[in-house]
Amino acid sequence: MSFIQKLEQAWASSDSLLTVGLDPDPARFPAGLRGRRDAIFEFCAGIADACAPYASSFKPQIAYFAAQRAEDQLEALCAHLRTRHPDIPIVLDAKRGDIGSTAQQYAIEAFERYGADAVTVSPYMGSDSIEPYLEWPDRGILVLCRTSNPGGSDLQFLEVEGEPLYLRVAGLVADRWNRHGQCGLVVGATFPAELAAVRGRVGSMPLLVPGIGAQGGDIPATVEAGCTAGGTGMMINSARAILYASGGDDWREAAAAAARATRDAINAARPVSAPPSGTSR
Repeated sequence: MSFIQKLEQAWASSDSLLTVGLDPDPARFPAGLRGRRDAIFEFCAGIADACAPYASSFKPQIAYFAAQRAEDQLEALCAHLRTRHPDIPIVLDAKRGDIGSTAQQYAIEAFERYGADAVTVSPYMGSDSIEPYLEWPDRGILVLCRTSNPGGSDLQFLEVEGEPLYLRVAGLVADRWNRHGQCGLVVGATFPAELAAVRGRVGSMPLLVPGIGAQGGDIPATVEAGCTAGGTGMMINSARAILYASGGDDWREAAAAAARATRDAINAARPVSAPPSGTSR
């Protein structure tokens, strides 16, 4: 099953557009996990298991694992997600961007080492830095387009032949790089006008949308700007607001409650909410 097929099924079966970001910070872990060698795995797996009924994808951020020398725990986590939640796509948030030969190694890392369904990449070095990822025709490539950080405007809003650079990137992905139909874009919730412009440019292509929750993006404005006419097309990411909903013994339950509340807030703003399947969560 391809990334897009898996994502579309997850949107429908979970009645959710929520992506749960897995950004583990050991300094914020519950007291019961601190000092454990497997704390990062146990925390992320516990969060994922608790939030799975309300999520349509998981997004582990590789830097949070690598900084703690915990790539082995990321491998274990991805294996856990594939086993326990096989119908929920895994997006490896790596934001890789390098020359072709190096990009090929990054693609192996994402798709073979970690078994991710999709990976985030940077378009700055152009088509030959994207080409190696296309060697996996069933895997997703989510290209940075209009990011949620304030400094994104330094480059992304520069004009190129009468249009902002982020829309030029959107056009490149939609018209030239999406030959397997597995591409998407990363567009921040903190810029709803630009989000709407990207949606208008790329049609129903999936958009990974960070920036709600701790970053302050408005959920109704985000959904109005980015949803397709059918009420899907978005992977709306929330991490810290869910992961650290409680630092006590109830951290799993608190995370699940936060995920459910976020999903429900998103659904309340959707133009059409996909009906739950017979196996509704």
